[in-house]
Amino acid sequence: MEPSRLVLYTNRKSPPCRAVKLTARALGIELVEKEMTLLRGDKLMEEFLKVNPQQTIPVLDDGGIVITASHAIMIYLVCKYGRDDGLYPSELVRRARVHTALHLEAGVIFSRLSFLFEPVIYSGKSYFHSDRIEHIRKAYRLLEDSLVDQYMVGESLTIADFSCISSIATLVGVVPLDESKFPKSTAWMRRMQELPYYEEANGTGALELAEFVLGKKEANASQFL
Repeated sequence: MEPSRLVLYTNRKSPPCRAVKLTARALGIELVEKEMTLLRGDKLMEEFLKVNPQQTIPVLDDGGIVITASHAIMIYLVCKYGRDDGLYPSELVRRARVHTALHLEAGVIFSRLSFLFEPVIYSGKSYFHSDRIEHIRKAYRLLEDSLVDQYMVGESLTIADFSCISSIATLVGVVPLDESKFPKSTAWMRRMQELPYYEEANGTGALELAEFVLGKKEANASQFL
């Protein structure tokens, strides 16, 4: 099925938004991207509130069909517009493993990213809590132990890879990943970086978010000098 006018309300720094963009690029889908700041005065806010009163991104508007939450959007795009089920397998066991990896990303990796970043971004903290740094390293270990093959679910790419790399690519810019301790994760990250659409859809935004958080941390610290 050919896509209608697919509108994505997004933010280039947001990991969930980048995961959706990776999926769309892999499917060869063109999105009309509407960049949101979710701040007062955003000229798109009035339009956006009519689409999603919850004020969360990403949001996909597919000709009036509104889908929220990155995992739901990715599944929707593959099921409706994918030429095959490669990115979201129909075979029950592989699909269950995709869901397992998606839960790892949402429940552990992204949630710990938020737990680490939010005090700096929103509460003016000038440091990262040491216990939260340790939780990130434990998340790296969970990712490493999950990688039994080239990708999150065996030998082929799925939306689980897009979801996980969206958060991990930013985290490693803030909490470095030790290649000697996490060789499978390192190889997987490099494999993802070789995708022709990776940098535009994920790499640039991931680096921008890491730099933003580190810059905010420094700015917060300077207030006490």
